[in-house]
Amino acid sequence: MQKYICTVCDYVYDPAIGDPDNDIAAGTAFEDLPDDWCCPDCGAGKDMFEAVD
Repeated sequence: MQKYICTVCDYVYDPAIGDPDNDIAAGTAFEDLPDDWCCPDCGAGKDMFEAVD
């Protein structure tokens, strides 16, 4: 699965890990995150993330 990086703070969302602090299970693709999910480090919205090459 594709990793995504926050363009504000460089946090990387890794679907293999998920976001356990926000009840996002490992194996959750970025596209399947809730629309109101935000960066756990800086609070930026999903629209501030881009795919990591």
